[in-house]
Amino acid sequence: MSTNLDLFSYRSTKDGKILIDWNGRTVLILKGAKAQALQARLDNADDLEEQLLLAKITGNFKHGNERVAKQRSRR
Repeated sequence: MSTNLDLFSYRSTKDGKILIDWNGRTVLILKGAKAQALQARLDNADDLEEQLLLAKITGNFKHGNERVAKQRSRR
């Protein structure tokens, strides 16, 4: 599933959880009804749709630290 352009990936566990990764790091774990609904949509999605679904479900998980990192890299 992964190509160099894929930012998001996911893993499904035996107990029904979905672990969503961004650049190799787990950023969200879904379980229950939300996990089941997402899995059903992912099963029918192509690669682009999959990336969009995963991006949408994770929301603004990076919010808050981008400016600090950007300032540090300028020094």
